[in-house]
Amino acid sequence: MPERLTEMLMDTWTPLIILWITVLPSIYMAPMNQSQVLPSGSSTGLKRLNEEQRVLNRSKRGWVWNQMFVLEEFSGPEPILVGRLHTDLDPGSSKIKYILSGDGAGTIFVINDKTGDIHAMKRLDREEKAEYTLTAQAVDRDTNQPLEPPSEFIIKVQDINDNPPEFVDGPYHATVPEMSLVGTFVTKVTATDADDPVYGNSAKLVYSILEGQPYFSIEPHTAIIKTALPNMDREAKEEYFVVIQAKDMGGHMGGLSGTTTVTITLTDVNDNPPKFAQSLYHFSVMEDVALGEPIGRVKANDLDIGENAKSSYDIIEGDGMDIFEITTDAQTQDGIIRVRKPLDFETKKSYTLKVEAANTHIDPRFISGGPFKDTATVKIVVEDADEPPVFSSPTYLLEVHENAALNSVLGQVTAHDPDVSSSPIRFSIDRHTDLERQFNINAEDGKITLATPLDRETSTWHNITIVATETRNHSQVSRVPVAIKVLDVNDNAPEFASEHEAFLCENGKPGQVIQIVSAVDKDDPKNGHYFLYSLLPEMVNNPNFTIKKNEDNTLSILAKHSGFSRQKQEVYLLPIIISDSGNPPMSSTSTLTIRVCGCSSDGIVQSCNVEAYVLPIGLSMGALIAILACIILLLVIVVLFVTLRRHKNEPLIIKDDEDVRENIIRYDDEGGGEEDTEAFDIATLQNPDGINGFLPRKDIKPDLQFMPRQGLAPVPNGVDVDEFINVRLHEADNDPTAPPYDSIQIYGYEGKGSAAGSLSSLESSTSDSDQNFDYLSEWGPRFKRLGELYSVGESDKET
Repeated sequence: MPERLTEMLMDTWTPLIILWITVLPSIYMAPMNQSQVLPSGSSTGLKRLNEEQRVLNRSKRGWVWNQMFVLEEFSGPEPILVGRLHTDLDPGSSKIKYILSGDGAGTIFVINDKTGDIHAMKRLDREEKAEYTLTAQAVDRDTNQPLEPPSEFIIKVQDINDNPPEFVDGPYHATVPEMSLVGTFVTKVTATDADDPVYGNSAKLVYSILEGQPYFSIEPHTAIIKTALPNMDREAKEEYFVVIQAKDMGGHMGGLSGTTTVTITLTDVNDNPPKFAQSLYHFSVMEDVALGEPIGRVKANDLDIGENAKSSYDIIEGDGMDIFEITTDAQTQDGIIRVRKPLDFETKKSYTLKVEAANTHIDPRFISGGPFKDTATVKIVVEDADEPPVFSSPTYLLEVHENAALNSVLGQVTAHDPDVSSSPIRFSIDRHTDLERQFNINAEDGKITLATPLDRETSTWHNITIVATETRNHSQVSRVPVAIKVLDVNDNAPEFASEHEAFLCENGKPGQVIQIVSAVDKDDPKNGHYFLYSLLPEMVNNPNFTIKKNEDNTLSILAKHSGFSRQKQEVYLLPIIISDSGNPPMSSTSTLTIRVCGCSSDGIVQSCNVEAYVLPIGLSMGALIAILACIILLLVIVVLFVTLRRHKNEPLIIKDDEDVRENIIRYDDEGGGEEDTEAFDIATLQNPDGINGFLPRKDIKPDLQFMPRQGLAPVPNGVDVDEFINVRLHEADNDPTAPPYDSIQIYGYEGKGSAAGSLSSLESSTSDSDQNFDYLSEWGPRFKRLGELYSVGESDKET
C-alpha cells in the first residue's frame, strides 16, 4: 500500500492540495463527489483522483476540490472547522502562506495562513444565504509571489429544520351552500416553509384539521377543505370555525407546525316553505272606505333569507274574491288586503277569504320537500256607516224645446238614503253651475222646471249639478250632473250669409251671372236647410235683372240686357225674399246692391266711380296712386323741415324786451327740512372757482376780458348773511362778463339763531320794523319800486 501510493505520487507531476475535512463525530458528514480529495492516508481517494485525471485529460494543477459544507445554525464555544487547504508545494517549512478572499472572507470565514484551516466565525442561516463563493491562493510568505494561480470554491450552508410552516394568506373565510353533499369543495389553504425543499423533508408539509370535525375534512397534501357531513342546515347553525395545521418533516414526529383558522359560512338555499303566524285572521272595515285603501295585513314567515324568503300572496277562495285584493309589501313581505269594489253594509255584512302565500323562487333540488306555500283564512266584517244619498242614475239627460213655457217640468231626478234609517232627501241646484238661474228644482220630489226663456241659438246645452242632502244629517251630501239639451224650433228667418255687393260691367252681356249669393238660418232643422228665393211682387217684372235658384241652395243674379252705363245709373238695388222650409215657414227680405263698373275686355273690374271719366285717357288707377303717394311724401318732407327750423336753440341772453325777471316760476320740489340745512355750512356757498375772485361764465363767451381780483377769505359759519349777500351782489353788479339779467342763486345756509337757521320772516330774530328796504333802490328801478312798497307797508303798520 505505501509503495503503490509512492508510485502514484511519482507518476504525477502535478502538485496536489489535499483537503482535509474535519468534523465532529456527531455532525453529519456530507458525501464527497468525485472531485473531492480524501485525506492523504486513503489510497482509494488518490487512485480515484489519478483515474479522473487520466480520463478527463485535464491539465496539471496544484488545486483539486469542488465544494465544502457547513451546517447552519451551528453554535459552540469554538469556531467550527469547515475544512483545510493544503498544497504539495508546501514542504512543511512554513514558507507558504494561504490567502482566502471572496464572500465573507475575513469576517465569516477565517483561514489559518500557515495550516490552511478554514473556520466559520459566525452562526450561519441558510434562509439568509445558502452558499458562499471564495477564492484560495498559495503565495510565498517572504516575497508574496503567488505559487499557484487562484482558484474558486464554494462553501454551502446545509439546511436544518429550523423554520415552521406559515399560512401567509390566513386567516381564511369561505362559504358553502347549506344542505350540500359530502365532499363538496369549500376552499383551499396554502402554507409555506422557508427550509430547503430539496434537501431532506424539512419543507415537506402535511395538513390536518385540529378543530372543525366532523363537519369538514382536508386533503393532507393538497390542503383542499371539503364538507364531511351531509345536510348541514343554515337555520340550525350558520357559521363554523375550523383550525387547520400544516406540519413539516412529512408529518413525522419532531417536525415543526403552523396553524391558521378558516371561518366557513353556510349560504342560504330555499329549503323552507313560508308559514303563516296564525291560521285565522279577523278584520273589520267601514262600508264607506275608499277604494284601494288597505284594511289589514297578513304575514307568512320564512326561515330562509334574501330572495329565498320572498313570497307572493293570492286570494284562492272565498265569497269576496271580486271585492277584495291582496298585494305584497316588498319591504316587509306582508300581504296587504285592499278594497277593490264599494262595500254595502245593507247588502252584505261579512266576507270570508282563503289567502295563500307561496315562495317566488323555488330550488328544484328541494322540490320534493314541498309544497313551498301555506294558506290562512281571513274573515272581514263590514260595519255600518252613515252614507250620503244615492241617485238613481250617475248622470241625467233632459231635453226641452226652446219655446217651452216658463215653469214647465223638464224632468226629474231621484235619490234615496242607503242606510237602514233611510233619512228623507232634499234637492237643490248648485247655483255655481246655473249662474243665470234659468232652472228651478222641487226640493221634495226633484222635478226640474224652467225659470227663464231658452234660446237654442244662444246656448244649445246647459249643464247643471243637482245636490241631494239628508235632512237628518246635512253633512251627507251627494251630487249628480244633469245635461239639458235645448231642442230647436223654427223661430229665425233666413238671411244673406254676408253683405253682398255685386259689380256689373258696362260691357256685360245679357244673361251673364252678376253674383251668386247664399243664405244662412240660425235654426237647425232635422233634414237640413232648404231656401226659397223670390223677388218682391212689384219687382217680378224687373227690366234689368232676374234670379235663378241653384241646386246647392244658392241664388244666381243675372242681367237681362246689356248697355248699362255708370253715367245713366251707377247703383241698382234689388230686394230679394228668402224663405225657409220650416213649420211655420219664416222669411226675410234682403237687398242686393249692384254697382255698375268699367271693366276690361276680359271682364276685370277697373273702376266703379263716375269721376273716372274725367281722368286723362290712358292714365290707370295705379299711376294715380303713385302720383298721390309722391305728393304726400313731399308734404311730409316740408313739414319736417319747418319743424326743425322752429326748434333751433334760442340765445341764452334775453333781450331787454324779453326780460322776464318779474315772472313767477313755480317749482313743486320739496326740500328735506333740517336735514338739508344741517348738511352744509356757509363755507360751501363759496364757488371753488371764485376763491380768488374770478367767476367764469360757462354759458356765454364774455365780451371783455375780466381780470381776476383778490377774493375774500372763506366766510365762517357765524358771519351775517346780509353782509355775505351784499358782497356777492356787489361782485355780480361789477362783473362785465355777467349777463344783463338777474339769476337765481340758491344758498344752503339759512342764517343763525337755531340749528336749522331758518330765513323765514316769521322766525326772524328782528321785527319787520327794524329792517331797512332802502338798499333795494340800489338794485335797479324795479327793486326800487319793491322797496317803496315794503316801506309803505311798514308805515301803515305804525299808523
